[in-house]
This record gives sequence, C-alpha cells and structure tokens, in this order.
Amino acid sequence: MLTKADDYPIHQTSEPIAYAGTSDRNFYDRYFFNGYARDGSIYFAAALGSYPNRQVQDAAFSVVHRGRQYVVRASRLASSDRLDTTVGLIGVEVIKPLERLRLRVEPNEWGICGDLVFACRAPVLEEPRFLRRIGSRIFMDYTRLTQHGDWSGTLTVGDERIDVGAQRFWGSRDRSWGLRPVGEREAGAPSFPTQFFWLWAPLNFEDLCTHFDVCEDGDGEQWHAAGMMIPTGGSVQTMRSVSYRLTMQSGTRHARHAEILLQPAIGEALRITLEPLYKFYMIGLGYGHPQWGHGMFVGENAVAGESWLLSEIDPSIPFHLHIQAVCRATLGTRQGIGILEQLVLGPHRPTGFTDLLDLAR
Repeated sequence: MLTKADDYPIHQTSEPIAYAGTSDRNFYDRYFFNGYARDGSIYFAAALGSYPNRQVQDAAFSVVHRGRQYVVRASRLASSDRLDTTVGLIGVEVIKPLERLRLRVEPNEWGICGDLVFACRAPVLEEPRFLRRIGSRIFMDYTRLTQHGDWSGTLTVGDERIDVGAQRFWGSRDRSWGLRPVGEREAGAPSFPTQFFWLWAPLNFEDLCTHFDVCEDGDGEQWHAAGMMIPTGGSVQTMRSVSYRLTMQSGTRHARHAEILLQPAIGEALRITLEPLYKFYMIGLGYGHPQWGHGMFVGENAVAGESWLLSEIDPSIPFHLHIQAVCRATLGTRQGIGILEQLVLGPHRPTGFTDLLDLAR
C-alpha cells in the first residue's frame, strides 16, 4: 500500500510507510502542544495521534480561560496516508520540520477555535528512550522529543478573540512514537501496572529553557529521568542527574509546591521552584477518558465537546489524577512559567502513598 510518504527517504523497515514496523496494536505516533499567556491567565493544549494497527486517528483541543476548561474532540478511521494529519475540525501542519508547526481548530459549537503557529525558542530535545517491562511483556517502549517555543496567531474562546502573538504566549510541544497502552483494554490476564509515577516539566524563562522529567517505581527508584538546560540561541546542556521535592495538596495526589534540581556534570545544581496556579485536566485531551481515550474507536467520523468549571472538579476521582499544573517558575533571579505534569497512581514511598488511590493528608 503505497502513499505520498513513500516518496520521502524515511523508511525504517522493508515495508511501505503505511505499515508500522510492528504488528503490536499499541503502536502509536503522536503530537502534543501546549501554550500559555506569560501571566498564566490563559492555557491551551492540543493532541493528535495516529494508531495504524487499530485503524484509528484522533485529536483534541482544550482551553482554560476564566476558571473554565473547554474541550473539543474528534476521532475517525485512520487514513492509510501517514502524512494526513487532520482529524475532523483539528489539524496539524509541519511548516518547517523541528522549527515551525501550525495548529488549526475550525469554528465549532463548543466555542473554542484557533489558527496558531508554534515557533521554536530552542532546539528539539531527545529524551532518553522509555522502556518498561511488566513481567515478560513490554509495557512502554517509545521515543519522545520535546521543544520549547513561542506562539502566534489567534485563539477564540466564546465571544472573545485573543491575539496570541501580541500577548506573547510561550509553550512547549512533544512528539512521541512507539509502544504504550492505547485503545480498548485487551481481554485475558491483567497486563497493566497498578503503580505509575510521572513528572514532566518543560519551563520557559526569558533567556533560557529548562526540561525535567522522571518516572519512578513505588520505592522511588528512577527508571527514566532526564534534565536539560538550553540558553535561547544556544546549545543543549544535558544534566548528569535530576531530583525533586514535592509538597502534596491535602486530599489529592497533586503538588501544592514543587522544587526541581538539575545537576550538571560540573558546577552547582540549578534549583527551580514551582508555584502551581491552577490545574489543566488531561482527560480533556483523552488521557484516561473512558470513551475518548487515545486510540479508542468512537466512530468513522465523530466530534464532541464539553466544558466544566475548575472549581467543581473533584481531584480525588481517578479520571482527574492526570494533570498539567500551570506554574510560576523561579530560578535564582529569573522568573518564568511552564507546567508540571503529574500522574501518581499506586504506592510511592517518597510522597507517602501506600495504596492504589489513597490521598495526601
């Protein structure tokens, strides 16, 4: 099955590009974007994923504005053309690879749309490969790049039209591909872990960008970790190690305060403090959604949307565990902004959790 992508010298197997290099149903290829006003007053995020072995392609766009989170979602049968990156009213266009991308969300009945361009502030970062086995089975095996950037264009929320470029929005994006649990759960013996600890924090400052992420087991042992610092216009400095301190918010599994330490090979650690402003719930982009989860078949062409007040969300409900907290960031005398993504499921001794869903006291 030949497609337009086959005319580019990008093949990694002897098959046409339409066929993934593995028959595993959990193979995926995905875009993620976020953007935020530099005062934190507005936040938006988008995701678009392809799941060729499940024959599904889906996308979502979500905005937090004036205390309310808005969501529009789309899903369809996947095209055989892997260069087709439009799902319903949401589309991603690569203007210049690794530098500029366009995100379009057409007007719709749910009141959020936009025509936005992401332009890099720093080179792409290749995070260490994610590889995790549960017994003899691969749970995760994927590669991800992260990039910091500026946004331009327009965003509409209800009757309000926002000039994103004039307000100087920053943000980040990632691209990941490989294997991780997607789609409907498989029958048979349980194959998913009951413990997962994940933090991810791309941050923007006026003259530099930083990156931090970590996955840990229940005892706090890191099985994946990465830290980078990139002066704007400069090259990537990879950290020797990373660590963090969290103060948890009572009645939740979310941080009330956080501190990140990035330790370079030589010199003192970069100590970054994070002050969460509000939470963006990742279920809005399909993460953990019971119907619109990543790679789940919803219909040949399906579109839906909803909204909710952040103040009415119960953060103890399992569907609401996965968040990106919009945070003010402080590094010495520098003031910046970014997000701290958090997913804490099951026991985790350093943060005091001992059961599947117990909450901070």
